[in-house]
Amino acid sequence: MTDPTPTPTPGIHHVTCIAGDPQRNVDFWAGTLGLRLVKRSVNQDDPGTYHFFFADAEGTPGTSMTFFPWESLPRGAVGTGQVSRTAFRVPAGCLDYWEERFDAHGVDYGDRIERFGETVLPFRDPDGLPVELVEARIDGDDPTVPWTEFVPESAAIRGFHSVTLWLADPKPTGELLRTMGLEERDTEPTPADDPGDERTRFAAAGPVGAYVDVVRADESGRQGHGTVHHVAFQTPTDEDQAAMREAVQSAGLRPTQQIDRHWFRSVYFREFAGVLFELATNAPGYTSDEPLDELGERLVLPGPFEDRRGAIEDALPDVTVPRAETADANDR
Repeated sequence: MTDPTPTPTPGIHHVTCIAGDPQRNVDFWAGTLGLRLVKRSVNQDDPGTYHFFFADAEGTPGTSMTFFPWESLPRGAVGTGQVSRTAFRVPAGCLDYWEERFDAHGVDYGDRIERFGETVLPFRDPDGLPVELVEARIDGDDPTVPWTEFVPESAAIRGFHSVTLWLADPKPTGELLRTMGLEERDTEPTPADDPGDERTRFAAAGPVGAYVDVVRADESGRQGHGTVHHVAFQTPTDEDQAAMREAVQSAGLRPTQQIDRHWFRSVYFREFAGVLFELATNAPGYTSDEPLDELGERLVLPGPFEDRRGAIEDALPDVTVPRAETADANDR
């Protein structure tokens, strides 16, 4: 029996989304946003589909935005029971740079807004996924490592800031977040043009991906291109994960057994409103099968998939990762 009081999660581990065209997805997240493609693999439940991992320079926990580019799916719609927004930290004072970059690359972005005393720049990726950049203080001991192939360090994305959950009834989810070790921080009204009547912020203890915002909303949605598939929270060790799994189960939810995802070990469950949550360990990490300076350079096939490499590679479309030496002036 594990300790019934789990170690609080430090925050978000990764967010996984659904995309359409894989080349367009790589071009935007690596070339336009300047994240590093740290892992090029396949969906382990559907190996005919890529799984891309975009992160900081070292794939630090709390920085990975990952995608399943399921081209056959239609465009989705963000709604209740989903992660409605994913926000990234950027250094304070750099949003002018990002607006100029978005203008140069034809990115759909909105006006800056203030939320909980922070400046937020909302935008959408080519599949319509709602994303935000939030100006944040990046301390000298910050665990993230900026990737600067396309974006200067003064503006580089430094991991997650938060996710926003749209929920028909936020109360049970709020209790779950407390069970996971997040503390309720503040509540403020949502803007008139945003679904929901108030936003409540919960905070984890870690410096990266610390916030989960909960909004009561009744918007109907459907999964597809431009929506989040699941959000994963850090349970750094197997012991942390086992204790958190037991706590989640004791709260009345139905977590899976631990599943080996090659770069981390995972437990999945749907929280009370239907959002798919994952608990993910920090080890063994993205450098467990590739040297740091070669991350994302080749297709990595975990475990039994390696024996099927020929068939898998034949079924996947070719994808070229943008490189600074071949980019135009807008990328420098």
